[in-house]
Amino acid sequence: MNVTVIGTGYVGLVTGACLAHFGLDVTCADLDAGKIQKLRQGLIPIYEPGLEEVVSRNVQAGRLRFTEDVAAAIPDAEVVFLAVGTPPLPDGSADMRYVFGAVQTISEGHRRYQVIVTKSTVPVGTGAKIEALMAERHPRDSFSVVSNPEFLREGSAVADFMRPERIVVGCDDPKALEIMRRLYKPQTDQSIQMLTTNRVTAELIKYASNAFLAVKISFINEVSRLCEEVGADVMDVARGMGMDSRIGPRFLHPGPGYGGSCFPKDTRALLDVARARKVGLRVVDAAVAANEDQIQRALNKIQKAFGIIAGARVALLGLAFKSDTDDIRESPAMKIAGALLDAGAVVRAFDPAAAENAAAVLPALAFAKDPYDAAAGSDGVVVATEWNEFKRLDLQRLKASLKTPLIVDLRNLYDPREIREAGFTYVSVGRP
Repeated sequence: MNVTVIGTGYVGLVTGACLAHFGLDVTCADLDAGKIQKLRQGLIPIYEPGLEEVVSRNVQAGRLRFTEDVAAAIPDAEVVFLAVGTPPLPDGSADMRYVFGAVQTISEGHRRYQVIVTKSTVPVGTGAKIEALMAERHPRDSFSVVSNPEFLREGSAVADFMRPERIVVGCDDPKALEIMRRLYKPQTDQSIQMLTTNRVTAELIKYASNAFLAVKISFINEVSRLCEEVGADVMDVARGMGMDSRIGPRFLHPGPGYGGSCFPKDTRALLDVARARKVGLRVVDAAVAANEDQIQRALNKIQKAFGIIAGARVALLGLAFKSDTDDIRESPAMKIAGALLDAGAVVRAFDPAAAENAAAVLPALAFAKDPYDAAAGSDGVVVATEWNEFKRLDLQRLKASLKTPLIVDLRNLYDPREIREAGFTYVSVGRP
């Protein structure tokens, strides 16, 4: 089966490489010639554990190739995946120009029956619009438009594609559905469930899933505020809640708020879709507002701990929105860094993967080679991203590097008693 994937970002590159790993003949196409050139040289433009090995193995096997000539990759493909960006517009709606631009290219190169698959996260009803655009030039029985939302977590995207918790396919065409079943047979043969729905339902599953997880994060963050007022420990509250199988432990970890390329964008886009249809989503609306408040709450903690921010030297550990990625989009850590710089602080940061991306956005940031270098001469440490290596710091070495033994732990990585016994002033989230 010949497959073309349009877009070589997180979703497109992982999708293309993993489909090639399962034996399909895959072309990844992108208009960014510089990105394609790097991929041909074996340089992976994103930080994603395990991805470089999968790409290299399948390029060498001849199953995976890259091209900047998107139009040339269309005619021979049986399946075309749309994996281009849908960034947010100022009003919260999704910017669909890249999706519809790619559809125009598909239409111009369409020569045979094709399944056009939306892998990008798109507003409800997008599949119908794509179908209408294609139908302007081609008979409706010469193509089918399928919704196949991705559920990849940055930092574990390869494993998530290889062994997903579920595969969702929104399709009303039996012929296209059979092709999608063949495409995902390696996964379904491992007893991974494929849920088939109509197209609009599949589109909504993606938004509803991300919105629910965002609500869960915002909920535990709000509970953490109450814990601080009554003297409870939010970590134990979360454990107690997570033991209930109806709730589960995941996404119940308090912090400075959610970020990344999905939750902020998808919650706002879902609210935009609901507003257009005069449907109130008050729970999602409240989760978005609570998340925005959480950043200010984190800044208030830092302000209280450091005293005067202007002129303070702050060691910031973490810049990515989460560990195991270099993605800084909507990162709480980046928002904190920017606010501290604006307030006159001198910020020296360390992140294992995201420093280059952060430097392009915040050139006033100083960068350190490791956590101890960041701490050298600083008035305190702010932990903003939950990288595993931050959990195992040499506390005495860290203390010796600091001007003041202060840790503001926005990710609750440490045991409060252990940190205080090591001689630090310690501030965390939702704990006495």
